[in-house]
Amino acid sequence: MLSAQEILDASILIVDDQAANVILLDQLLGEAGYTCVTSTMNPQEVCALHHKNRYDLILLDLQMPGMDGFEVMEDLKTDATDDYLPVIVLTAQPGHKLRALQTGAKDFISKPFDLIEVKTRIHNMLEVRLLYKKLGDFNKILEQTVLERTAELRESEARYRSLTELASDWYWEQDENMNFTKVSGPVLEMLGIQVDALDDDTNGIQMAGWNQAERELLQASIAARQPFLDFVFSRNNADGSLQKFQVSGEPMFDRFSRFIGYRGIGIELTAKI
Repeated sequence: MLSAQEILDASILIVDDQAANVILLDQLLGEAGYTCVTSTMNPQEVCALHHKNRYDLILLDLQMPGMDGFEVMEDLKTDATDDYLPVIVLTAQPGHKLRALQTGAKDFISKPFDLIEVKTRIHNMLEVRLLYKKLGDFNKILEQTVLERTAELRESEARYRSLTELASDWYWEQDENMNFTKVSGPVLEMLGIQVDALDDDTNGIQMAGWNQAERELLQASIAARQPFLDFVFSRNNADGSLQKFQVSGEPMFDRFSRFIGYRGIGIELTAKI
């Protein structure tokens, strides 16, 4: 929302080649409480003045020698830093109103001036303009906040993965079909998984030697989309040795609560016993 004072403090430029009109509008705006009103009788100065001062409103006469109001608006539209043309045109020609709006003006005031109409249209125009600027500022702040939060999340994820790698033998992620998508550490070698077979339906897992009761228990937790902590399972190797592994994992869901896989950490207990 805007306060009344914010509107009265808005910057306004009067552009008219008739001194009497400039004096009248300046006096009217001053009596209404507007605090930042300037003027020029030279239409060729308008674009440079607006580029420098970023007026909230330009009151622009259409019929001026050397450069009319339509040409001024076309000139203003070349300023790529402001895609909103804050112009109210001043005209005594009814036929010019539609053309002015098509050229980019946001409103018009008829000559001779009706003082109530002038004050009302200026107030309404400034309210829209200032709200538009606030929205633009808010969007910039929001965009910057999103960029900062994204950077923070990426940094946090990097720290998390670094810590999990230090605290475990491997970090892993699987998709909804339980295919490995990310692996950090010797998980593939420990579990007997062939790297070149990751795209197979079985992920290349060597089934021989695994304790089936343990594997079925782990698979039941995964099928139920449940997290598991420090789950221990074992494998008897062909040389008669026994390997034990400990894994912890949690299911992952997207923002629509759709299951998208698992992630977790693991260690080989055999080497640590």
